Amino acid sequence: MRLLNKKKVAFHTLGCKLNFSESSTIARDFSNLDYEKVSFNQIADVYVINTCSVTEQADKKCRQAINKAIKLNPNAYIAIVGCYAQLKPKEISEIPGVDIVLGSKEKMNLIKHINKLEKLPQAEIHTCETTNLKQFSPAYSQGDRTRSFLKIQDGCDYFCSYCTIPLARGRSCNNSIAETIDQAKEIAKTGIKEIILTGVNIGDFGKSTNETFFDLVKELDKVEGIERYRISSIEPNLITNEIIDFCAKSRKFLPHFHIPLQAGTDKVLKLMRRKYNTQLFADRIKYIKQVIPHAFIGVDIIAGFTGETDDDFNQACNFIEGLDISFLHVFSYSERPNTSSLKMEGKVNKATIAERSKRLHAISDVKHLNFYKQNCGAIRPVLFEKRDKNGNIHGYTDNYLKVEIKSDKKITGQIANVKLESINEEPLFIGVLV
Repeated sequence: MRLLNKKKVAFHTLGCKLNFSESSTIARDFSNLDYEKVSFNQIADVYVINTCSVTEQADKKCRQAINKAIKLNPNAYIAIVGCYAQLKPKEISEIPGVDIVLGSKEKMNLIKHINKLEKLPQAEIHTCETTNLKQFSPAYSQGDRTRSFLKIQDGCDYFCSYCTIPLARGRSCNNSIAETIDQAKEIAKTGIKEIILTGVNIGDFGKSTNETFFDLVKELDKVEGIERYRISSIEPNLITNEIIDFCAKSRKFLPHFHIPLQAGTDKVLKLMRRKYNTQLFADRIKYIKQVIPHAFIGVDIIAGFTGETDDDFNQACNFIEGLDISFLHVFSYSERPNTSSLKMEGKVNKATIAERSKRLHAISDVKHLNFYKQNCGAIRPVLFEKRDKNGNIHGYTDNYLKVEIKSDKKITGQIANVKLESINEEPLFIGVLV
């Protein structure tokens, strides 16, 4: 299929980095058919909304995006893909203006489903049972001159009591190491310097190919052209000493870890059906800081999970405050359909959840600023991303500190050593090239 008149397509991506890698790959399919990609704020012929369904808020944002697209162009062809589309296809199909709903198996084949772009009286639905989601669909993001999100794994076998991801994406799967390396080499050819490894549960990489995540890390380290890798998120029970030790010695794998905790007491972790306890988590953090003292460690935490009492929450805060971490990603608990936590007793009201979230954010702010202070005066490599309207250049250090410098040099997309001199209120380092 090739359209005579050049059409415009716009994307709106909700949720995780994995979704961004998939949206970018779908966008390349449109580009290959001479579509022009435009901003979601512009009038387009096709609007693609890649959905998330981790929280109730994510569902709401999808509906808002649909309404926005319809207002911009009532005649536009509107495609809804991704996790929300997989979980609630009929619900989405009944929203006025929606033309096609593609679940997890078909979302990467969107271009094959589009014909004349005619508005339909009833939206088409293409979904399947999650038991049929067995084939891995590779993806990586492109368009950012400095970094790319590389999808290395999909699905999850954990079935935590609050989570819909296994219901939306199926069981854990991945490409082979050889195929994944080929994708990294493709990214390298574009001039991108940094890759963020992403997936649902990347530590489980290799289950479907009889390989391991550690084997992949060692091979990625050899890819020419890529100078930096970040491990986006990895379960505490899957980040092993050998992975940490390798990152400590590697010049490419950065001192930056994102490790989900989700709850700060063993009681609530058990209710969540997580596969570790607080002692294991604390041991992982301690070992990372022992081997890589300057490592940035971001941690996910859920506020107000069902069954969490005030005493549990206070105990969790004490535990978190005692961890040598750099930042908290705080999520307010949101009940999701078809999860086992719906049947649990001890619901936490919204006002209490908001209070707990506020306290966790305050703990995070203190830890984040302290991490910046620990690095003051250090010299660290920075990958520069963009120049702002004032002429200052911004980028991130290897250990994920945001940096701003004044320089006339054309160093966007390049890595250079910077002395971290002072901290402003963001926080952000003001630095100088050395």
